Amino acid sequence: MSTNINTETTSRHKGGWWSLSPLVVFLCLYLVTSLLVNDFYKVPITVAFLLSSCYAIAITRGLKLEQRIYQFSVGAGNKNILLMIWIFVLAGAFAQSAKQMGAIDATVNLTLHILPDNLLLAGIFIAACFISLSIGTSVGTIVALTPVAVGLAEKTGIDLPYIVAIVVGGSFFGDNLSFISDTTIASTKTQDCVMRDKFKVNFMIVVPAALIVLGIYIFRGFSLSASPQIQEIEWMKVIPYLIVLGTAIAGVNVMVVLLLGIISTGIIGLCTGIDLFNWFGAMGTGITGMGELIIITLLAGGMLETIRYNGGIDFIISRLTRHVKGKRGAEFSIAVLVSIANLCTANNTIAIITTGPIAKDIALRFHLDRRKTASILDTFSCLIQGIIPYGAQMLIAAGLASISPLSIIGNLYYPFCMGTFAILAILIRYPKRYS
Repeated sequence: MSTNINTETTSRHKGGWWSLSPLVVFLCLYLVTSLLVNDFYKVPITVAFLLSSCYAIAITRGLKLEQRIYQFSVGAGNKNILLMIWIFVLAGAFAQSAKQMGAIDATVNLTLHILPDNLLLAGIFIAACFISLSIGTSVGTIVALTPVAVGLAEKTGIDLPYIVAIVVGGSFFGDNLSFISDTTIASTKTQDCVMRDKFKVNFMIVVPAALIVLGIYIFRGFSLSASPQIQEIEWMKVIPYLIVLGTAIAGVNVMVVLLLGIISTGIIGLCTGIDLFNWFGAMGTGITGMGELIIITLLAGGMLETIRYNGGIDFIISRLTRHVKGKRGAEFSIAVLVSIANLCTANNTIAIITTGPIAKDIALRFHLDRRKTASILDTFSCLIQGIIPYGAQMLIAAGLASISPLSIIGNLYYPFCMGTFAILAILIRYPKRYS
């Protein structure tokens, strides 16, 4: 590419509602159409993203077609997008090789053996909450637990989107609260507050929501009855999942975790009679099975970068902060600000980094407690990230379970409950000490 392209595409335009229209096109094509025809598979999400991406390129002003495509490609080739794709590739290879050598079946049998039938749903939710709190990432939690959840659904007859939604919901508990979560670090750094203080505020807001959701899963579990034909537990085949969970909880990088998982499935598979080429074949099948997910991620990254370049995020930020009056209005403006930024970036950490300085300015202007604003930034970004069908967490969960992201959203409890409590915390000025 020429130097001229690089220079022109780093400039920004003054955005308007038109700059956000690609997101509206996508939501209408995928979400609205699916709801109207009552079939989440009528419009493939790849087609919805392709058409909205073409529209985003078409409406970009002041650039030649080649330059518009280059700008789109800048977003698709973003280092965060490519890192996400690496995780998808490794996750697909691990999930399929674990299935091939029997690790998933062995782990499912162990889970059914340990947990009583009526505590199975609650147990999965607690496991997701604990792991995500320990490792600070929802993606790592979803990668580790979704294949087990799929196996449990097959053994017990639980609705597959329902049990996958339990994993996705629980994964955001730790993403929101953990001291080592990117969102916690970003929200506290942008607001100049101590992580411990932000944790206290967050804890008081989201833990009641988690307890209510846990109660729902316990109640729903009363009617659950697992299949009595539980096979004998093959302890050796459980080792890959123990390695994955153990290294994840220890805080090891998610890519290293998955590599260790792949290697352990291969070694144990070879020891238990799996052919070397069958292992290679399983990994290949798992990787190619992530093809649609990778395409979606690239298209989403490009489209959202085009929205940013056209001034969409700057426009909505300026519109929201124009008529703020009073503490409640100021807190709500921060919540809406980070929510819309998250809708436009599909990354809660980037949304916080983008809107954090503005939130800090609003907090100073209206004398808000920075610990509360940090909590609002983190909680509302996790809420939106947890319910958008094109977020990394939803895509990877849907990819591993081979279901539609929209079918998962319809079964989510925790993100919506967390969001409700966060809104109430603003309305009733809770916690009082930090309001």
